[in-house]
Amino acid sequence: MTTWTDRTAIGSIPLSAASGIDRAAHHRLDEAWLAAAWSHPTTRVFVVSGGQALVDDTPDGRTELVMTPAFEAPPTETHRYFLGTDEDGVRYFALQKDALPGRMDQSARPAGLREAGALLSERDAGLLVHAVALENWQRLHRFCSRCGERTVIAAAGHIRRCPACGAEHYPRTDPAVIMLVTDELDRALLGRQVHWPEGRFSTLAGFVEPGESIEQAVVREVAEEVGVRVGDVEYVASQPWPFPSSLMLGFMARATSSRIQVDGEEIHEARWFSRDDLRTAIESGEVLPPSGISIAARLIELWYGKPLPRGPLG
Repeated sequence: MTTWTDRTAIGSIPLSAASGIDRAAHHRLDEAWLAAAWSHPTTRVFVVSGGQALVDDTPDGRTELVMTPAFEAPPTETHRYFLGTDEDGVRYFALQKDALPGRMDQSARPAGLREAGALLSERDAGLLVHAVALENWQRLHRFCSRCGERTVIAAAGHIRRCPACGAEHYPRTDPAVIMLVTDELDRALLGRQVHWPEGRFSTLAGFVEPGESIEQAVVREVAEEVGVRVGDVEYVASQPWPFPSSLMLGFMARATSSRIQVDGEEIHEARWFSRDDLRTAIESGEVLPPSGISIAARLIELWYGKPLPRGPLG
């Protein structure tokens, strides 16, 4: 049986790999340095809008973020976010705009992380995750939570300051647990949320509540959603998930009961699957597995022992 501490068994998790970018946070308050970085000829810039950026599919089969020198970037002073530098000293910025720019050659296409996250290089995926997370936070936190005054952007996009009461607000990340539960027969528990299409099954997940440890959140969420009691809980890996601002904390959990009673509010259906059950259900099209970009797929594969089979539509 696979031991969950064997991290090599889970494979790479999209959006989580080391990007090779130094976020260089110490430069965010240095306006002179930021101005010099912006005007440097090697600096690269891309636009983010509504969680999307322009990507290009190259003739050799790669997918890349469309980036330009700063002097070719659309004008903006307010929503300009410094993302970091690479080992060659190239600085990267993202611009938040109401719409993506057009491309004269028509070769680029808009894409979000769900579509392109697994196709981009580790560098480009890391840059886009950072930019999308900042964009989401900036759009949803324009006013001071203390006094209600409109805040202003500072620290190259990483702080919002209130000019009235002086409060500083920082980008938020909401911790969420995502877990594959197995029973004494080594079956996996998968559920279908109420708003998912027929046949879509995945691992259980939920947000960590105030005053709660992540292990406690695993136990509580499983009990609330499907009525199954959980004993041992083991952390596996994490994944940034800026939809809009989560950090997914992946676990394997061992059930101490097997009777399922779904809550009917979040989970519409839940089932125990053996490996043969799951293979047959996916190959027949009865079950649609989770998206390949999600850590859920990696948790299931860690239990399954290899990549999940393909359905009838490939």
